This record gives sequence, C-alpha cells and structure tokens, in this order.
Amino acid sequence: MRRIEERSGHDKRCRGGPADGTGAAAGGRVVILAGPTASGKSALAIDLAEQLDGEIVNADSMQVYRDLPILTAQPSAADRARVPHHLYGFLDLDDVCDAQRWAGLAAAELNAILARGRCPIVVGGTGLYLRALTEGFSPLPEIPPEVRQAARERVASEGPAAVHAALSALDPALAARLKPNDRQRIARGWEVVQATGRPLSWWQAQAPVPPTAHRFHIIVLAPDRAALYAAADARFAAMVARGALDEVRAAAAMRPAGGVVAGGRKALGYAELAAWASGRIDPETAILAAQQATRRYAKRQSTWFRHQVAGANFISSDLPAMKFSQSYTAELRHKIRDFLLTL
Repeated sequence: MRRIEERSGHDKRCRGGPADGTGAAAGGRVVILAGPTASGKSALAIDLAEQLDGEIVNADSMQVYRDLPILTAQPSAADRARVPHHLYGFLDLDDVCDAQRWAGLAAAELNAILARGRCPIVVGGTGLYLRALTEGFSPLPEIPPEVRQAARERVASEGPAAVHAALSALDPALAARLKPNDRQRIARGWEVVQATGRPLSWWQAQAPVPPTAHRFHIIVLAPDRAALYAAADARFAAMVARGALDEVRAAAAMRPAGGVVAGGRKALGYAELAAWASGRIDPETAILAAQQATRRYAKRQSTWFRHQVAGANFISSDLPAMKFSQSYTAELRHKIRDFLLTL
C-alpha cells in the first residue's frame, strides 16, 4: 500500500507538546486499535503503522510472555522487520504482569516513540490494560518481590480458602467481592495489606491517576460474530500445526513458582494443550475445548468493548479474507490523520 504524503508534518503532530524533564514528549496523540481475539488487529496495525510512520505497542496480557509466541499469536520475525514492535515476549512465563504494571511500561514506550517523532499505535484486546492506560488506577505503592512471592506461596501451601478467611479480617470489603477459590486476587489482596499496612480496598477507593497526559483515538474492530468465531477456530488449528503443543510441553516441564498457575500459563488453550500433552485427553477433545474457550473469550471481549469504551470508533472488519482493502485502510488512515492534526 502506498504511504501517505506530508509525513514530516504528520510527525510533528504525533509528537505533541514540548518535552518534559526526561526528554519525553508530553501531551502527544496516541492511536489505540482494540477488539476481540482473532479480529485481525495485528495485521491492520502493521499496515497502518507503515503508512503513518508508526510503532506498535502491545496491549495483550498474554503476548508479554516470551515462552509461548505461537500460542499467544505474537508477531512473527517478518512482522517485526516491517515496523518496530514493543512489549512483546519480554517476561518469564511465571512472572506476574497486572494492568498497573503494564500501563507504566506502556507509558514509557509511548513517550519514547513520540520523542522520536513517530506515531504510537497501541494494539490489543485486554480491556483492563487499555483502561489503565487511558484512565489510570488508584495509586498503589510497589510491592516488594519477597512479599509478593510469600503471598503466592501461602496461597499454594494453605489453599485459597484459608487465606481468603484470613483476608476477611484484614480487608473485609475486598474479601466480600472475591470467591474463596480466586487464587490470584486473594494473593494480591494479601500482599498489599502485608506490604502497605492498608487494605487493597482502601487503595482502590483513592482517585485514579492516569499514567500519561496523552490523548487517545480509540478504534475497536467489531466483526460479525459468526465470522469471528470461524476465524478463532481456524487460527487455533493453525497454531497447533505450527507447534503450539511443543511450546506447552516445554512450558509444562518448568515448574511454576510456588505451584501457582499464573502468568503465561493462563493463555487461551494452554490448559487444554497441557492436558493433551500429558495424555489426560485426546487431541480432538483438546482442540475443540480450546476453540470453544477462545470463542467464549471473544464474546466477552466484544461485550466489554461495546459497554465499557466511551468515544470509540467501532468498525466492521472483513474477516473471511483476513486482509484489509486499500480503501478500507485509507478510510481509517484519514480518520486517524484528522485526529492527529486536530489541535
């Protein structure tokens, strides 16, 4: 596809206001391309980035893990050669990356991209990540790694129900919202009160602070439901053919810290492929179950974006071909140009 003209003027608009004390541009313009899994976000983002002198920042909570690039549909080496990609595959499999941590990392990447005079395009379907970036979270101090690890180990050794009961005495408001088997959130509540002396519910009641001063233009891909499900099924089958099962086998051989299933092990299809790899279920059952889980997740994402994202541009996408026509991307490009050039 041909590139847009007057690129230098576009760069200045992307860059936004004057640099802050760290040398990063302040108050720049950022494009967000969101939508459910398998909706074609990554392919469209690359096309737009090539036309807009852009760089892509990941906003998918599973694509941050390096050990499952096929299963989590991370961009290929060829994709990365076309345009710069950031925050993909940089964490260990069992590392924990919540929305607040990601938003801080993403804000730093956006500042760097804008300082280079290029246009950031944030791409992903993790709604809480995108909300954290655009709206921010209530302030929360850093939790020391040893406190976080101790919380996870306590949940693993005593069981989530026991720690939930203990948490009820320290943070009754949070405990009332959590199920007694919610390992991750129970560990989170426990580590916060242990590290700060205040319950997580108190921190969550504080006013949110956005991590950046940038302005965001949000585009949400909203494909036909039947076409989306078909694309999700086909993509998972292709992942298996490309070696996703071998990825899961290798990951399963690495024992998770404290015995807690977290991080990249929560990726769609991981549990089903792990069961196949261990001989607990047959291949057909594993694939069908993983495809069903993916379809259900795509439905939840679509519902979330419809009801939780204000001011977004919802756009239908041509999923059967998994490509975007020149006229389609040209229309998007002009909408984005209007956003970038609006003072």
